[in-house]
Amino acid sequence: MTTQAHMGADPTVQRVITARINGRDVTRAVDTRTTLADWLRDELDLVSVHLGCEHGVCGACTVLLDGQSVRACLLLAVQADGHDVETVESLSGDPNDLHPIQQAFHEEHGLQCGFCTPAMVLRTKEILEERRERTDEEVRQEISGILCRCTGYQNIVNAVQCAARKLYAGSPAPIASGTGTGGSTDPHPGA
Repeated sequence: MTTQAHMGADPTVQRVITARINGRDVTRAVDTRTTLADWLRDELDLVSVHLGCEHGVCGACTVLLDGQSVRACLLLAVQADGHDVETVESLSGDPNDLHPIQQAFHEEHGLQCGFCTPAMVLRTKEILEERRERTDEEVRQEISGILCRCTGYQNIVNAVQCAARKLYAGSPAPIASGTGTGGSTDPHPGA
C-alpha cells in the first residue's frame, strides 16, 4: 500500500464555522485539525494568545470561551463554532485607555516579561465576574493554572485585589457567601 493510500487521499478537511470573537461575529473556513490558539493567532491576528508548552500545562494560551477560561492549545477551532471567545484584545479598544484590570496589573507590577499576562488578565476578569471578594490564598488557587516564571506571583495577587477594588469601587458590598473573608485592602501586605 502506498503512503498516499494509507494516509488517505485528502488529509485536509475544511469546515465553515461562526464564532463571536471579541464581540464580533467571525465566519471562516478552518482546517478541522487547527487548534483554537493557532486559528486566533494565525488567521485572526490575535497575538495575545501565547503558545508556551502547547500541552495545556502552562496556561499561556488561556482565553475565555462563553466566559470560562480554557486552554486554546487544547481545543480545536471548530469547537468554538457557535460560541463566544474573548482574548485580552477585547478589554480595551484604545491602546491609550487601559481596562481597570490592565491598569491594576500595571500599577501593581503584576508583570515582568509579559508572556503570562494576557492569560492572567483574562483569568482575573473571569474570577472577578464570578465573585468580587477573595482572600489572597483564594486568588493564588484561582490563578494556579497559569505559570509565571518572573513575578513570584505576589504582585499578580496584588493586581487581582487592586482590580477588584477598581471594578467595584462605590458598589454596595456583596452578600456574604461564606466562601471567604474577602480580599486584602492592603496591596502590599507585610511591607
